[in-house]
Amino acid sequence: MRILLTLLICGLVSSASAHEFWISPVTYTVSPDEDIVADIRIGQEFNGAAYAFIPSTFARFDVIRNGETTPVAGQLGDRPALTTTAGDGLAVLVHETTPERLTYANWEKFQTFVDHKDLAVTQDIHRQRGLPEEKFVERYVRYAKSLVAVGSGAGNDVETGMKTEIVALANPYTDDLTDGLRVQILRQGQPRVDAQVEVFAKRDDAVTVTLTRTDADGIAVIPMTPNTEYLLDAVFLEPTAGDAVWQSSWASLTFQTP
Repeated sequence: MRILLTLLICGLVSSASAHEFWISPVTYTVSPDEDIVADIRIGQEFNGAAYAFIPSTFARFDVIRNGETTPVAGQLGDRPALTTTAGDGLAVLVHETTPERLTYANWEKFQTFVDHKDLAVTQDIHRQRGLPEEKFVERYVRYAKSLVAVGSGAGNDVETGMKTEIVALANPYTDDLTDGLRVQILRQGQPRVDAQVEVFAKRDDAVTVTLTRTDADGIAVIPMTPNTEYLLDAVFLEPTAGDAVWQSSWASLTFQTP
């Protein structure tokens, strides 16, 4: 049963590589005496299947609170994947997957992905590397974060040291969002300049999708609407050696406005 469950989950991750990956708290605001409970989801436009706690599928799964990092404890197959005591303040949930692989049947399918995520890779660049245009492999890793307000919700998002991540430069639960939420996109701790950020906003089960870009400091300003759940997504692509010829790195951040 456990082997079957692992195969099903790994199959879900592999088949959904072109889709978003995010941490999905059951509720974004909890009292100090309640647990934080969250799913890990893969899908499109804020609609996706949840998968279970499978240690072989992640390299890191942590909760950061008041400057302290605690690995998520769980048992194989737990669903939701995260259940942890709350404490007080802003909790930063962090999840980094292990590398997965996807074989592209042809260039056209890869081009669709590249165009969607604005990855600045052309067919000529691919050809100049002497790569095949059929049955070539991409490796991908997901770096997800989520912000949950516990009790007062006080505190700030933090840099977690992941290869890529989205850092909220204000607290969406306690700060004034009249002028939007400033976020910074990082790659190996450095700002990603002129990077595309895809913004999914869900309110009353209706989802809107918009695009914005970062400035010279890797910062984008995201307009905010009250009582709305947000998923921010940013991806970069780099050449690799070996059987996988490209690697994509995906950053996501979820939170909900009061």
